[in-house]
Amino acid sequence: MSAGRGSSWAGAEIPSAALLVIDVQNGFISEAGELPVPGGAEVIPAINELLPHFPVRVATQDWHPRDHGSFASRHPGAKPFDRGELEGLPQVFWPDHCVQGTRGAELHPALDQSRIQAIIRKGMDPATDSYSGFSDNAGKNPTGLDGYLKARGVRKIYVAGLALDYCVRWSALDARRLIPEMQVHVIVDATRPVAPSSGAEALRDLGHAGVQLVQSAEVLAGISRAGAV
Repeated sequence: MSAGRGSSWAGAEIPSAALLVIDVQNGFISEAGELPVPGGAEVIPAINELLPHFPVRVATQDWHPRDHGSFASRHPGAKPFDRGELEGLPQVFWPDHCVQGTRGAELHPALDQSRIQAIIRKGMDPATDSYSGFSDNAGKNPTGLDGYLKARGVRKIYVAGLALDYCVRWSALDARRLIPEMQVHVIVDATRPVAPSSGAEALRDLGHAGVQLVQSAEVLAGISRAGAV
């Protein structure tokens, strides 16, 4: 495939491809975050380097109401990271995080937001958690992301951001499920897990589902060679 035009990197971009930047928000980054992902800030330089080479660039945000049912504070006796159920579904009870209109919910200032073309907000239903950028965990509240990608003519999806074992994982799996004709990739070095063990489990699940696991250097090298990967 020929190189696209108008990119700031050697004139090359990935035709018909989308980069999904999952939940690169203050609440998930640094020790001061509400739910810090270890090494979360380390994904930002790789994402910023990749962004110019994609014709379609979408970010997601957790956008929770203050009374969201996934918060441990809403369940008497529950502590953060305890496990239970929410509306009949298995649930990790999280620290309060990414509450609508707060600094924690904002995209991290180091992320090159000038490159982002659309922002998808999720997790607004207080009765249901929402890991995937496509729908909540119960499948009741689709975000419309799949329709947006189809309308933009996307044929390849690359997923990066936070966290590998939750929102990146389920976004990639939903992309495979909802848009089976798409090629779906997770850029492994542009994501980090909440915990190493669940991160390794996520990589196994993604591979079994047919998601391609790649490194950012591979993506950039592919663009350098041929303008596409």
